[in-house]
Amino acid sequence: MEVKYYKSQAEQVVRNYLLADPVLPYSSLLIGIFLCKMAYDLTHALSSYYFKCYPSLTKVQRVEWNNRGMSSAHAIYISSVSIYLVFFNNMFSDQLEGPVTLRYSNFSTFTLGVSVGYFIADLVMMFWLFPSLGGMEFVLHHLLSLIAIAYTMLSGEGQLYTYMVLISEATTPEINLRWFLDTAGLKRSSAYLINGLLMFLAWLVARIFLFVYLFYHMYWHYDQIEKMHIFGYILVFLVPIVLFGMNLVWFGKILKGVKKTLAKKK
Repeated sequence: MEVKYYKSQAEQVVRNYLLADPVLPYSSLLIGIFLCKMAYDLTHALSSYYFKCYPSLTKVQRVEWNNRGMSSAHAIYISSVSIYLVFFNNMFSDQLEGPVTLRYSNFSTFTLGVSVGYFIADLVMMFWLFPSLGGMEFVLHHLLSLIAIAYTMLSGEGQLYTYMVLISEATTPEINLRWFLDTAGLKRSSAYLINGLLMFLAWLVARIFLFVYLFYHMYWHYDQIEKMHIFGYILVFLVPIVLFGMNLVWFGKILKGVKKTLAKKK
């Protein structure tokens, strides 16, 4: 009976405080930062035990190793939820009444808050060790993402397009695995080659084809986009266009890397 009582009390606290509408964005943000710290520490603990190369890394390399473990955890979570909300949930269905650009739920807002927490944590680490964790192009990417996600989290506007863009995070685990294998001295392994091909395909689907679909969807729903606040209206066009341009540049580099790797295997 006591267990049931405390479980009921805990559920009530979560429902009435952590997940209450007024505080949901802020509580989810803090939860996101806390989960990032957990993922960072867990990566450190597991890597120290399972990877022989980890103790021999420099301090900066270990920080980057742990940071990439953290970013992979976020990427798996946010891309999975994004795919579910965009393609398998009817919240953004055209068959429902009302503009698709103004739809949101507690769950969708909470998930965006967790992602905001991640981008804040990652940006802090990037500035702390700049430019070891990424140059200005990565800072620009994170700042644009943070502003857009924070706005749609707080306003409830344009969440569909935000989640479409966040599906592109599905490429992050492959990018990080490439770095892990390289750092561990496995650049010539079959795993490195297979991961490179998977990264190429994932990038092509999630950061090229999906963005083309996003622009197509925006074109056919422009009348609904016009109903957004002017700041949200600007963001819904500016952020995807800039990120798509960056995706094309990075895709060119990935393509060159794949060709170079395949040429060495011949």
